[in-house]
Amino acid sequence: MTIDIHSTNLLAARPEPFPLRTKRCAVIVNDMQNAFCSAGGYLERIGFDISGAAKVIEATQRVFQAARQARVPIFHFQNGFSRDLSDIPEHSPWWYKSPAMRHMRKNPEQTEPILTEGTWDFAIVDALRPLDGEVVIHKSRPSCFAGTSLDNHLRARGIDTVIVVGIASNVGVEWTLREAVSKEYFAVLVRDATMPAGSDEVQRTVEHNVENFIGWTTSSEELALAFTQR
Repeated sequence: MTIDIHSTNLLAARPEPFPLRTKRCAVIVNDMQNAFCSAGGYLERIGFDISGAAKVIEATQRVFQAARQARVPIFHFQNGFSRDLSDIPEHSPWWYKSPAMRHMRKNPEQTEPILTEGTWDFAIVDALRPLDGEVVIHKSRPSCFAGTSLDNHLRARGIDTVIVVGIASNVGVEWTLREAVSKEYFAVLVRDATMPAGSDEVQRTVEHNVENFIGWTTSSEELALAFTQR
């Protein structure tokens, strides 16, 4: 791999080290909400094991600390629907394919909707609360690019590398990484700051896809080290 640039930090990554230009990076945080990280949230309610979420939160905190010290912008995403569900009309394929929408249709007796603006489910977990000045963006589709202002934010800041963390690695995280590459961004997955909706084998498949077809994978510790190199 050859990138003709100046002021790079070498990031230990797979499938090969990646020359990280800190001033041209952004951290994208996918769906670190009660719905996906907390006991009693949407992901657990539909049958997925979230026991690994605490370690993902810890690794994401490590990423946040290093990014903030290096003045790398962090974009926080909240996945969910408007109260009137106007962003998920019945003629949308996501009306049928969204597990959250299917769950609500099958359980009309529930007193509070899941993954809906203003609910506990929708809220970002306290441990990863955004700081004043950090951008928070609502999305109603898995990809952080779909129907959002993310691309505008990145291009306005001269960013060409996105570092993605969050849950679920095989849904919103991978979707975002794939779309990033299609828009000509370099894409990095932080392995320990992500977790799948599914088994360890699912996570290995995501990492295989990223390393062979999409971008690079690294760890939160290696990323923090690269951010603090001078």
